[in-house]
Amino acid sequence: MAGGEATAVAGDHPIATLLRLLHEVSQISIAGFYGKFKKDCTDLARRVTLLAHLFDELKDTNTLLGSSSSSFNSCFSDLSVALQAAKQLLLAANELDPKIHSDVAVKKINFRFQCVTWKLEKALGNFPYDHFDISEEVQEQVELVRAQLRRATEKYGGPVKSNLLSRASSQPLDKEIDLLHSGNSGIGTLHIENIGNIDHEVRPKVGRVPRGSVRNQSYCSRIFQESERIGNSSKLSGIGDPEIFGEDDSPLKSHEESKKSNCPVTPTEFICPISLELMRDPVIVAATGQTYERSYIQQWIDGGHTTCPKTQQQLHNLTLTPNYALRNLIIDWCAKNNIQQPTVFANGKIKRSDGSFRYVIGEIGAMEVLVRKLSSRSVEDCRAAVAEIRSLSKRSTDNRILIAEAGAIPVLVKLLTSEDTQIQENAVTAVLNLSIFDDNKRIIMLSDAIPSIVQVLRAGSTEAKENAAATIFSLSLGNENKILIGASGAIPALIDLLLTGNTRGKKDAASALFNLCIYQGNKGRAVRAGIIPALLEMLTDSSSCMVDEPLTILSVLANNQEAKEAIAKTSTIPVLIDLLRTGLSRSKENAAAILLSLCKRDSENLSCLCRLGAVIPLTQLTMSGTERAKRKATSLLEHIRKSQQHSTRI
Repeated sequence: MAGGEATAVAGDHPIATLLRLLHEVSQISIAGFYGKFKKDCTDLARRVTLLAHLFDELKDTNTLLGSSSSSFNSCFSDLSVALQAAKQLLLAANELDPKIHSDVAVKKINFRFQCVTWKLEKALGNFPYDHFDISEEVQEQVELVRAQLRRATEKYGGPVKSNLLSRASSQPLDKEIDLLHSGNSGIGTLHIENIGNIDHEVRPKVGRVPRGSVRNQSYCSRIFQESERIGNSSKLSGIGDPEIFGEDDSPLKSHEESKKSNCPVTPTEFICPISLELMRDPVIVAATGQTYERSYIQQWIDGGHTTCPKTQQQLHNLTLTPNYALRNLIIDWCAKNNIQQPTVFANGKIKRSDGSFRYVIGEIGAMEVLVRKLSSRSVEDCRAAVAEIRSLSKRSTDNRILIAEAGAIPVLVKLLTSEDTQIQENAVTAVLNLSIFDDNKRIIMLSDAIPSIVQVLRAGSTEAKENAAATIFSLSLGNENKILIGASGAIPALIDLLLTGNTRGKKDAASALFNLCIYQGNKGRAVRAGIIPALLEMLTDSSSCMVDEPLTILSVLANNQEAKEAIAKTSTIPVLIDLLRTGLSRSKENAAAILLSLCKRDSENLSCLCRLGAVIPLTQLTMSGTERAKRKATSLLEHIRKSQQHSTRI
């Protein structure tokens, strides 16, 4: 492959089919959507077009062209069927006019959206990304699309048994939807055949286990059976199972009551498998990858249990890792549905990690008095109060909860711009300490703290700058916050600290920059702000003890086109090859990963690797490196081999 050109794809190749369908969906989207399903069509089309980067990488993969296994054909067939169904649905939904067509027709289209989103998510989930050497960045984008598709599937009427969705989504769309254009009016008449009975799972509402359900079992019912005949009105009927529901719990009644109350169904992934309640602090059990509410899984472990409550696997590793992605989804879902988010503080008491409560009425009163002193006209009183809050916020989670509950965060944010150095240092450190508790992160962001934190980062004292960078790192753990912080001007200030700060300041700045650059939109900002020369300076500074930090940031940036061009201009590749020879194991691993990202589908960079003698250290790495280093080195050597073969043929 020369000059980064894409490998030609034959017209009848599976990738050609996918690219054609993607282009057709894109063209439909450009034409615009309207009517009742405008938002649904727009969302579906956007999610499909986000797969462009995946298809581009597949198009450039030689492995694909030589593969002929049945699993290969199956995964591409599933994806093609899903995209074809999506295209047909977009056309049909855009033609539907609810003023002309019946309610049943609208419901059928709604159900079809559920089928298509489910099918597309499953097809993407079963795709063998590792086999085709898809980059980590593109895989992250696909995971984002899958998460959006899962939420969309839930939105279209709640969860449905997968075998029914599979059966419905596997039928050609024209068997269910037939657009008949009549006369000169140009208005389509929609005729939809029966879908049949649909088994819905009724999920428990927040904090409540439905009657007749058993923990960890599905609570299913047949909600409705719809039929429509031309010229006759639609009929809605339901069939209940008395053994499950009892005499008064018919599915039809449950469905109608749910509609009347307009109470949203809590997604299963938001509910703790132990408590069956909406999670507030979800954590991942390292040994099994399952997510639970922190207090309940900790109580389970403290009780001497050695198996996972859900999978019954042995818990050889008891590490609990915060599931920030899921927690952000729960927060957004609560806000969207006007549901009060679970909190550890309510009615004058704090919920402990073991599930018990501690009354703190007296303590909250004392905190409120201290917070009022923050606004004192006396500089000495203000200094004393902010110093005390800094000290208290460092000691315990309970204190962080109480300080925020007393309303301290907005006042502390105002003090970030204080001309008094001592007040400013203590204020930014207090905000840092408070941000450790996840619920406080949202309050800090809502208090518009970022511009003031960036101001401290630019012009504060040495200690204030360090803690401002650490605060940005803490806040940037949330995905939405990465976007807001990146747009605030924080990145240039962090790069400046990376170059001029002391060791602690540089480490804090590097951590914050790494987190921010995970978000695609911030990569270009960082490159334009001069991050590549700054990282290269750190790598070539013989007196610097920081090597892993700049390499880790480079590994995140290396898939970005702007970053690739900047890396080439700054002659970073020779430095990376030198690290392959002389670096520590972690440095070698990161250097190999960066070189792979830079050289994949880039014949010029691959030739540069050969000229600089990278083959020998890469070969050694395949035998003695870490598992990840071995994979990256092997893949890079394969790219070099193919590039040399291509050059020989030319």
